[in-house]
Amino acid sequence: MIPRTAKAAVGRRILEAFRAAGAVEVAPDILLPADTLLDLYGEDIRARAYLTTDPIRGEVVLRPDFTVPVVRMHMAGGAEPARYCYLGEVFRKQDHGDTRPDHPRDNEYLQAGFELFSRDPDADAEVFALFHATLAPCRLAATMGDMQLLLDAVAGLPLSEPRRAMLAHHIWRPRRFERLLERFSAPETPRRFAINGAPWTGLRTEAEMLSRIARLEAAAEGPPLPPEWRVRLHRLFSVAGPAPSALDELRVLADHLPAIAPAVERLAARLAALSARGVDPAQVRFDASHGRQTMEYYDGMTFSFTAEGRAGWPPVASGGRYDALTRVLGAGAAIPAVGGIIRPGLVAELEGAEC
Repeated sequence: MIPRTAKAAVGRRILEAFRAAGAVEVAPDILLPADTLLDLYGEDIRARAYLTTDPIRGEVVLRPDFTVPVVRMHMAGGAEPARYCYLGEVFRKQDHGDTRPDHPRDNEYLQAGFELFSRDPDADAEVFALFHATLAPCRLAATMGDMQLLLDAVAGLPLSEPRRAMLAHHIWRPRRFERLLERFSAPETPRRFAINGAPWTGLRTEAEMLSRIARLEAAAEGPPLPPEWRVRLHRLFSVAGPAPSALDELRVLADHLPAIAPAVERLAARLAALSARGVDPAQVRFDASHGRQTMEYYDGMTFSFTAEGRAGWPPVASGGRYDALTRVLGAGAAIPAVGGIIRPGLVAELEGAEC
C-alpha cells in the first residue's frame, strides 16, 4: 500500500505543475450546502454522497467533487479569464468490494484539479495538453469524447421538442435512453393523467408535479421517429478509434446527421490545436460515447487518462467542458469553462510500480 504521505507529495507536485500553468490555488469548503449542489452531480454521485444535517445550515454534504464548488465560487464574482487549481480530499460512498487492496477506490481520497474559465476557443486544447504533459511519465491511455456532438444529434432528430428534451435529459443513462428511443420510434397512444383532487404528498411541490405531468403528456404525442434516424444515431454512438480516423468517420456521418456538422468542425479545430501544442492526435482515442460515462454537468469535450492493465481502476484523470453549469450557478450569467482532476493516489501507485 502507498502511504498517505507519498500520495500527498505527488498531489503537491501536480499542484505545482498547475500553478506553473498560471492557476491560482483555491480551497473550497469541505462541508457544502446540499440543496442545489446535489442536483448538479447526476444520479451516480447523488447516490454516493455523504449527507448530514447541521442545526444552522440545514442539510449539508461532504465534498464529493471540486468542480461545482469552484464554479460556485467563481460565478460569485471572479474575473475572466481565470485559472484555478486545488488539492484536497473528496468523499464518496463505495459499493461492497470497492475497497479491496488491489482496487484503489477509497471512501476518502485526494483530488488535484485545474479549472479554466475563458472564452478562448483553444481552451479545450490547453487543458487537455496540460494534463497530457503532467501525466506523460505514466504512459497512460488518453481518450476524448464530446457531449455537444451527441446533444446536437438529439436536437436534430425529427421529433417533437418534448421528446427531444426527454432524450437529451437521459443521454447520460444509456438504458433509459434506449427505452425512450424505442418508444418514440413506434406509434404511441396519447397519455392523460387523472388529477382527482387528492392531497399532494412527497418532497416535490404541486407546481413541480403539474409541470412534470405536462411534460410526460406532451412527450406522448407526435409522429414516430423514422427508422433510419435511429440507425444513424447508433452509428454516431459507436464511432471510436484514433482521433483523426474518428474525425473522418464523423464528417461522413454529418452528411446524414447535419446537426452535428458544427461540432465535428470544432473537433477538427481542437485536434489541430492539440497538434500545435505537441500532442499527437493519432495517439488520442476518440470515443463518441465517452461523455455518457462522465459527470452529467459536462456538455462539451470530455477526456480521461487510464492505466492499461489495471482492471477495475477508475480513470487516473478525467475532465471536460461544462459551460451550462456556469449558467446554472451564475443565476443566468455564464462563461465557457473547462477543467479536470487527477487522482494523486493512483499516480503514486503507478510510480511505485516504476511508472
